[in-house]
Amino acid sequence: MLKIPSESFLFPLGLQYFCMVKRINIDCNGCYRKVKRAILDMPELDSHLLEKQQTNVVVCGRFIPQDVAIKIKKKTNRRVEILDIQDLSDSNEEEDQKPMTNNWTTQNQIETCLV
Repeated sequence: MLKIPSESFLFPLGLQYFCMVKRINIDCNGCYRKVKRAILDMPELDSHLLEKQQTNVVVCGRFIPQDVAIKIKKKTNRRVEILDIQDLSDSNEEEDQKPMTNNWTTQNQIETCLV
């Protein structure tokens, strides 16, 4: 009988939810496919975005940022430069859920934004 590991085994509780922006040199379609395949093979990543023109890659999920960068470098044989790491774990949810306030004072400002 095939036993499937539980989600807690795949994603340990200690890992936080990160969103990381990396720069990877993507010269051609082959390099693009290599990077995409390497990202799709990582179960810890929830979502990804590859920007071919800007050579940026954005990944989000529960992972250790340095480990993901190392895995991508090993699988693609490309230089990986981490540009930005954002921690989006549960501790930051309180800050994100603050209501947005409208500070517009005149009707003219509102009309220019609507146009």
